[in-house]
Amino acid sequence: MQHKMKTSRAAAKRFKVTGTGKLMRNKAYKRHILTKKSTKRKRNLRQPALVDATSVKTMKKILPYL
Repeated sequence: MQHKMKTSRAAAKRFKVTGTGKLMRNKAYKRHILTKKSTKRKRNLRQPALVDATSVKTMKKILPYL
């Protein structure tokens, strides 16, 4: 009997797949100690970013059904 692969739930909550199949992630450094960061920098951190090409293969392995 074939077993289903388990999705890493931690990763599933952190990544979304775009329409073209690329992985989107949220940027780090936006949680605390925000007073010393410029408004421009904080605004830039709101935008999601694409997962780097070098990490995609690993990510797809732990997110088989995403």
